[in-house]
Amino acid sequence: MSAIGSADPEVRVSTGRLRGRMEDGVAVFRGVPFGRPPVGALRLAAPVPAEAWDGVREAGEFGPRPPQSRLLGASSADGADGDWLTVNVWSPDLGAARLPVMVWIHGGGYMYGWSGDPVFDGRVLARDGVVMVTFNYRVSAEGFGHFQGAPANRGLLDQVAALRWVQDNIAAFGGDPDRVTVFGESAGAGSIAALMTMPSATGLFRRAIAQSVPGMFFSPELATDIGAAVAAELGLPPLAGELARQSPERLIDAGDTTAEKMGDYPRWGHAAHVRTLCAPVVDGEVLPEVPWRSLADGAAHGVELIVGHTRDEYRLFMAISGDTGQITAERADTALRALAPDPEAYRDAYPGADEERLYELVHSDWLFRMPSVRLAEARQKHGRAHLYELTWPAPGMGGDLLGACHGLGLPLTFGNLTAGSAGLLIGQDPPPAAAELSAQVRAAWIAFATTGDPGWPAYEPQNQHTWIIDTKPDIAAYPEETSRELWAGHAFGPLALQTSP
Repeated sequence: MSAIGSADPEVRVSTGRLRGRMEDGVAVFRGVPFGRPPVGALRLAAPVPAEAWDGVREAGEFGPRPPQSRLLGASSADGADGDWLTVNVWSPDLGAARLPVMVWIHGGGYMYGWSGDPVFDGRVLARDGVVMVTFNYRVSAEGFGHFQGAPANRGLLDQVAALRWVQDNIAAFGGDPDRVTVFGESAGAGSIAALMTMPSATGLFRRAIAQSVPGMFFSPELATDIGAAVAAELGLPPLAGELARQSPERLIDAGDTTAEKMGDYPRWGHAAHVRTLCAPVVDGEVLPEVPWRSLADGAAHGVELIVGHTRDEYRLFMAISGDTGQITAERADTALRALAPDPEAYRDAYPGADEERLYELVHSDWLFRMPSVRLAEARQKHGRAHLYELTWPAPGMGGDLLGACHGLGLPLTFGNLTAGSAGLLIGQDPPPAAAELSAQVRAAWIAFATTGDPGWPAYEPQNQHTWIIDTKPDIAAYPEETSRELWAGHAFGPLALQTSP
């Protein structure tokens, strides 16, 4: 092992030696394989551990991004060799004895995203005293398409494989395998909720931070029907053997085409309404049940949880789609009838809300806010959960447009306030409050990863202690009690295939 001050630090992992880079006093190792390339005979299969190599492997560059949806402008893949299953590590001290470890699971609607996103650079968090890990997993139809002959939830299985790699190797980077905290946002938070339920993930992490948990989990029937539609775009039956003969890019593009036409499939119900092609499938084996049911029954014994959401989750999506200022009474009524437990009760509970506000509220509640609160409520029955709400408004894009929108927690979590897409939310000249708030969020997350105590009381139904993240953070009762009561009887079960008109 090289000293932390050397120009090119080296470590040995289970598959061979690695040579990384020193960056701002942090040892960084990128593009380290944790699984064999899932191509050829391994296409659409469960991940297989990486093979060993001879000599010293250079670990200075991120591995290629997995094939992914191009609907939001992402490139499909960086490399044709399929070496997508890679992990990246930032360590403040390779010689340290058992530092806490934080493993990031990126979001992207289960359709896109990769660990090389500049927002997710781990140097700031590592300098704060943890070993930081990010990794890739298969997304879109490649990772979550439900096809006959392929294991369900391959993207989740990739995540389990990465966490096993962490258990086997993180001590070489100064990390403590007994103090692993998984953290993630959006689909990454949904993945964490699923991992807390999955038998194959038992014992792979001690703590979890789930930021904006989506409530979308598919029933096998719904996922099978969507998978058949994707295959039909290629003129093929939904058989893994047939689909594996197509290039990953063709399969991803078929998924994108299907996603664009989801409005033509009313039998897909809620998934069609929000145009969601992929989500974890409650298949009864890889994923036995939706997380809130499993946690309420005592799953993930001993795993401590932070979970929360932003106040104005859906405003980002409205801005991206051009819907801001365009919501009619008809569209608001359609959204309430599609999503709300009781549309009229919703209108009565928010008498001062106009049609656009109602539209935003019901989407925010159904997609992220109420599933996040439900996860805290389920966890506290057999363990400890801490709840938060981010209410600080994004200063980018004209200030009031986005509010405390979805994704705003990402730059605050990593301290990378102007990197990549963070600049759109924070602005290219971040106000002092942004850096101060980021430091407080990072301090809370790292304290939790280190000791299990983030600095505010655990959530309980009686007091509903919630950390309100604003210019001056505070602790108060959960602010969205009106919505919580509206959704109190909603099950958040797997989304079903609609078999009747």
